Amino acid sequence: MDQKVDAYKIGVGHMMDALPNVVEAYHRFTGACFEDGALGAKEKQLIALGIALFANNEVCTMYHVQEALSKGASPKQVLEAAAVAAAVGGGHAMSQGVTRVQQALEACRLQQ
Repeated sequence: MDQKVDAYKIGVGHMMDALPNVVEAYHRFTGACFEDGALGAKEKQLIALGIALFANNEVCTMYHVQEALSKGASPKQVLEAAAVAAAVGGGHAMSQGVTRVQQALEACRLQQ
């Protein structure tokens, strides 16, 4: 697991050499987003984990599991965040199935 996160960090280092302003701006932006606010750092990491899972982003999934745990999340909270992501992913497929697929079926019916 650490190898993939480390590979990402190495890649960011290479990008920093080529585009320091871009990487620094990205780090300032993400740093500000993950600061404690109305939501705590732990909650923000659990949200990020859910989004990473939904986006099928392996490196971010691993990273945000580590970060959530380091911010005080329990393994059960991490698993619940994964379950919520699964529910949203399933809900996404369902919502598209009952809207876009129905629209496509109707369009095909009208063409016949």
